[in-house]
Amino acid sequence: MKHHFQSFTINGAIQDKGLPILLICNHVSWWDGIWTLYINQQLFKRKYHFMMLEEELRKNWFFRYTGGFSIKKRSKSIIETFDYTAELLSDAKNLVLLFPQGNIKSIYQNKFVFEKGIEKILQRTKNEIQIVFQANLIDYFADAKPNAFFNLQHYTGAWNIDEIEKAYNAFYNNCLETQAKKEI
Repeated sequence: MKHHFQSFTINGAIQDKGLPILLICNHVSWWDGIWTLYINQQLFKRKYHFMMLEEELRKNWFFRYTGGFSIKKRSKSIIETFDYTAELLSDAKNLVLLFPQGNIKSIYQNKFVFEKGIEKILQRTKNEIQIVFQANLIDYFADAKPNAFFNLQHYTGAWNIDEIEKAYNAFYNNCLETQAKKEI
């Protein structure tokens, strides 16, 4: 990553509670999984898992060896994927990354509409977990290579999709406002 980026900045103090972590992150590029792996290595040091569309995982099969597992929308196997994700979240040694909007979107969007999978996974999760929001943003400023900013926040609200989506959107818009005020 150091070859492609000028700098990396982690914003937001997250207390590791020793619980399994569900990391909810915006999906703006193929870098997102790598950036989140970096965050995991720097802060959480958990076994890293991430959900990926089955067709993308077939094309990028090597991600299976880095914690990737598949989901196939609109199929019966989706239930197995939700069960598997909840099983991963039963072990405090695991971190599971989910991209709630389901596919790559522009970094400039300011409203996320979450797929229903997060709620289905949380309904299957019987133990306490730590939910962390991450918003990845980049800026060039006066540099030839982009500066990457990884914003984090702990979520403590209700385990329902509407509340999580609302809280993530507020968090993301706050990150955008803060980023817009940065100067070199």
